Amino acid sequence: MPLPYPSLASLPPSSRRLRRHAADAAGPAVALVLAAWLLLPDPLTGPIRLAVAAALGAPTACALVTLTEAYRYGGVGRCQQVGASSVLGLAVLGAGHQLRAGAADPTAVLLALAVVPPLLLRGLLGARPAPADPPPARASVPADRAKLVRALDALRDAPAPSGALLVVELTGAAEGPGFAVRDDVLTEAIRRARAVLGPRDLLAEPSGAGFAVLTPAGPVLAYALGSRLLAALTQPYQVPGAVLRLRASIGLAEVAGSAPEDVLRQADLARRRAVQLGRDRVEWYDAYLEEQLVRRLDLERELPGALARGELDLVYQPVVGLADRLPVGAEALLRWRSPVFGTVLPAELLPVAEDLGLVGEVGCWVLERACRQLAAWSTGGRDLWMAINVSVPELVSPDFVPRTAAVLDAYGVPPDRLVVEVAEPRVGAELPTVVARLAGLRSLGIRTALDDFRAEHASLAQLRRLPIDLLKVGPELVDPADPERPLIDVVVNVGDRLGLEIVAEELESAAHVDGACRAGCRYGQGFALARPATAERVEAYFEEFPSAFR
Repeated sequence: MPLPYPSLASLPPSSRRLRRHAADAAGPAVALVLAAWLLLPDPLTGPIRLAVAAALGAPTACALVTLTEAYRYGGVGRCQQVGASSVLGLAVLGAGHQLRAGAADPTAVLLALAVVPPLLLRGLLGARPAPADPPPARASVPADRAKLVRALDALRDAPAPSGALLVVELTGAAEGPGFAVRDDVLTEAIRRARAVLGPRDLLAEPSGAGFAVLTPAGPVLAYALGSRLLAALTQPYQVPGAVLRLRASIGLAEVAGSAPEDVLRQADLARRRAVQLGRDRVEWYDAYLEEQLVRRLDLERELPGALARGELDLVYQPVVGLADRLPVGAEALLRWRSPVFGTVLPAELLPVAEDLGLVGEVGCWVLERACRQLAAWSTGGRDLWMAINVSVPELVSPDFVPRTAAVLDAYGVPPDRLVVEVAEPRVGAELPTVVARLAGLRSLGIRTALDDFRAEHASLAQLRRLPIDLLKVGPELVDPADPERPLIDVVVNVGDRLGLEIVAEELESAAHVDGACRAGCRYGQGFALARPATAERVEAYFEEFPSAFR
């Protein structure tokens, strides 16, 4: 019966580890000493030659064993054994050649014979189990959290590389956070994971949301293991009457002397990052990542009550006609005035709102506040329009069009004074529904705009399908120094043919403004023309152009 194979959950004591190191090093060391003995020049005397050979061969073998100890049973360990055997074979051939030539060297023969006992001892101390006797890491019952913590603690002071922890989250291809994988699919996922894992890898904490894997491998091999797990777990699952697909998000953290709870937290933070970046990926933990994720968690904790606490605010950036530089309207820009985080911009705020399911609530508040402000500005006879940004999830909701009409009616705002903007990069996934909602808005007289237009081939082709009135392009298309400047001519020509008005946004220099004018853009918006400001300051800005509203 084979000797029990040491698992990660119960590493051998220090004395066992020393014996194992000695067994690993002895065979290669003697073989290297023998090779050095045969290669050293003859003038050296016997004792000196043996001492020099030992000084060259033994430390080399010990260093090799120390550096590859974590892979004793893996590919590197096998390479070590093959290398030692090759050196031994060459040494024995050299000794045999000397014997055949009649110049027998007793020391060489003794060294060659001395290699055999260490190799036998290594085999006895490190024998692997037969296939019929699987190692504990592949036991039918995966390890629980307590066993995982003990294994992490045991690896904590192991020599580098000290291993890595992978936290795997499984979700259905069409499901969101909190989805629990059905039992039969989870069983198959665990089976696939075991087929990928090595004999020293520990699978732990299986649940409807995923599992964890502890491996002694270094960073590169641990990432490769994560990639293999990802490939195996995302293959289709055959279940009675259906074929299911799972999405996997894998977070990786090195053990590297850290406390078990720290390693678990770091791997889980990396998993959350993989989820945020779209799932079906492997992400490493790093300190900057932790800062980002901790901030994200804090935002998720504080945002749900921000609206009730009165922390949301709007600023307004004027839009001007480039021909006469007179204001024609303004864009409402969302801000979160948090007492904890300071001012949070939409680029950071809106993804959190979408994940928390708050985008509809926030969007309703923005629409109501913008229309109320537009009604206040219109009392002085100003003929202005107000643009608001809506996300695709908000736009495709069934009640968006009637809700928008009700708010306009409540404040007495003519429909053509409102511009609803949707970002072009987000439209593709919901294109048919987006087209229907934009058409519904236009049927009420509300104007629509496509924001963040990228001027790519697919985007230009998509313009013909979208019922929009305005097209907003970025400064990269109107920058005189940009090699892609000819694209703006194409965009303007296409816009003219489709009856679209072009708005150049984010104009931050006089060169940008001049480029937009020469390209034929009708409107402009950006710091070079007017900065975002509170409603009171924007109203004071409008007062500087009384002729614009006569």
